[in-house]
Amino acid sequence: MLLLCWREWTRVWEEWRTLWAVWGCSSYLLSSSPSVRCSPEQGFLLSLLWMESPSVSETQKQTLGKIKKGNMKETEKPRAEDKFCCISKLKVFLLALSLAFLGKTMSGAYMNSMYTQIEKQFNIPASLVGIINGSFEIGNLLLIAFVSYFGAKLHRPRIIALGCTVLSFGCLLISLPHFLFGRYHIESSISQRENFSVMPLCLVNQSSFSLPTEEPSTECEKEPGSLLWIFVMVGNIVRGMGETPIMPLGISYLEDFAKAENSPFYLACIHTATVVGPFLGLLLASFCAELFVDVGSVGPDEITITATDARWVGAWWLGILICALLNLLVGIPFWFLPKSLVKEGETNESEETSEKSVVPLQDNDKNETKQNMYEIAKDFIPFLKALFRNPVYMLFICITVLQFSAFDGMVSFMPKYLEQQFGKSASDAIFLIGVYNLPVLCVGYFSGGLFMKKFKINIYQAANIAFWVSLLEYLLYFAAYWTVCDTAPVAGLTVSYEGIEQVSYAENTLLADCNRDCDCSLKIWDPVCGNNGVTYVSPCLAGCKSSRGTGRSVVFENCTCVAASGFSSQNVSAILGQCDEDENCDKMLHYFLILSLVCSFIFSLAAMPGYMVLMRSLKPEEKSFGVGIHGLASRVFAGIPSPIYFGALIDTTCLKWGTMTCGGEGACRMYDIVTYRWLYLGLPAVLRGVSYIPSSLILLILRKKQKSEKLALLNAPVEMQDKEQGAVK
Repeated sequence: MLLLCWREWTRVWEEWRTLWAVWGCSSYLLSSSPSVRCSPEQGFLLSLLWMESPSVSETQKQTLGKIKKGNMKETEKPRAEDKFCCISKLKVFLLALSLAFLGKTMSGAYMNSMYTQIEKQFNIPASLVGIINGSFEIGNLLLIAFVSYFGAKLHRPRIIALGCTVLSFGCLLISLPHFLFGRYHIESSISQRENFSVMPLCLVNQSSFSLPTEEPSTECEKEPGSLLWIFVMVGNIVRGMGETPIMPLGISYLEDFAKAENSPFYLACIHTATVVGPFLGLLLASFCAELFVDVGSVGPDEITITATDARWVGAWWLGILICALLNLLVGIPFWFLPKSLVKEGETNESEETSEKSVVPLQDNDKNETKQNMYEIAKDFIPFLKALFRNPVYMLFICITVLQFSAFDGMVSFMPKYLEQQFGKSASDAIFLIGVYNLPVLCVGYFSGGLFMKKFKINIYQAANIAFWVSLLEYLLYFAAYWTVCDTAPVAGLTVSYEGIEQVSYAENTLLADCNRDCDCSLKIWDPVCGNNGVTYVSPCLAGCKSSRGTGRSVVFENCTCVAASGFSSQNVSAILGQCDEDENCDKMLHYFLILSLVCSFIFSLAAMPGYMVLMRSLKPEEKSFGVGIHGLASRVFAGIPSPIYFGALIDTTCLKWGTMTCGGEGACRMYDIVTYRWLYLGLPAVLRGVSYIPSSLILLILRKKQKSEKLALLNAPVEMQDKEQGAVK
């Protein structure tokens, strides 16, 4: 095997060496001697340039013609079954493309799961996080139409290789703000000094000890690092540009050179890679989210919060550097793959046919040198019109926009949903999403592809399978409304200081008789859990007069608000952090995850039949461009706006905003989980429900088309018989 690999690499090297040697060969060709000392490859290359030159004599032309004839076989198009290290070149391309899909989807899944960490690192609202998320689609949008159309006429594997390199650079740019930001400052209302056993907190009528001002300082706009999130957004745009050619050019390359019966299986392999990639990305994100953002520069004793705290920021920058390296490596094989292949199962033309085609080939070569961008682009508008007049294709785009809007919004904010709804840390939330959802998606995609290959499903049958299987999953989805947790009691936000349930978005409800004279800041989020089971926004608002201990072991004592709630104890105290969720919440979390597992598997079974409806609704020459326009539409109308309006709606459910060091408003610390749940689950339900209207229209169109085709087949023998009788007469 090593010997075969060495031979293949030697052949590639010889091709490049031949190009350099052409210049040395030119002096021999210009001589009148018929005994030309050039290699056959050199002579063939120069013949393409010089056969029409008036300065070349007839003797030279005849000699070049002989060289060209003798070497036609060496310039033939590579076959898909040709071996590269014991693997056919099409299989090598399939493997390389699978790795490219794995790298790009791993990067995408990692970024989607880390947006909550970026939100807290730079103290920005969820709506701005949605814009950063959508910026990836903007980058993709800038190039998708041109890459899909022009890329199909150029060297597709090398364009994919270039895309992987640009994608790697985008990932590198995203991680840059961490190294410019400096240390992350944890929002807190207490001193971080060690060995400070007694700390005054609730200060009655002592304004000299007041905490940070309520009004944001003008220095917020000039604060170092306040705009570093722009680097993340620009890096996301570059990442989107790099990812653009991988899907349309890769899939069209496989479709062009694979057997029709093998195509669904190859596409299933690609879709499997798109599931393995996110799985690895989520595992990496879970590991990085468990590490503190300043890992390596901050000691464990200096960290006073746990991973479940809303202020915790994981090492989001570490994993994106790993993704950058991976994407750079997976692009290397594409540089060495051929521009085109002979389709699987077909052979090259015979030697006689090749010899007869020498003159036409010369004409084509001469015309190709004169080809310009106008000639390549002249069919752009006709292709676009043909796609717009394809009803199945246009309806499928409508379905994709609605479905993608629902899923993109849900996936972008699912880690935040699990954190807020079930009280999990970001690391645990990301890990659970990956473990429960992605393996079954992989099995579903693979099973769907095998089913399509084994039974040779036609387009109408594929549309029916996709419709009914997807509808079953949609109906099961509504069971998620019953997997809920009770709202965590937070004094002044979800319950009153007397323990009565109420939800308040107003800051003045944070004040009560027990803390009104404490001169507390209403902006700070530094939660403590009283020994009555109620969370208080800060030690000051809990009415705590003193504290003992340092770091995470601080205990706040003499808390008047804990006593005011009717809690009967001599020691009314509180500890750092929010109170734990009840046991019933963990049970509901498992129900939610099992439901998402079942829904993910059922939906993945419908994915491959649905995708084949798209591919088979297009003509062969329209596939690359059609896939590109499909991706363009899904990004313009779903990928870009969906995270933005999901984020904006989620911001409306915020009960308590954090505070930046300069006093300005930061990221949201706590949400009204009931309203959050209705928006998070309800909006996708509406979008997906509307998508079944164009789905039904596609079924009607394909059914009508199938009936007309059957009728034409039945009428064909009758027409042939009539023609035969007419010929006899």
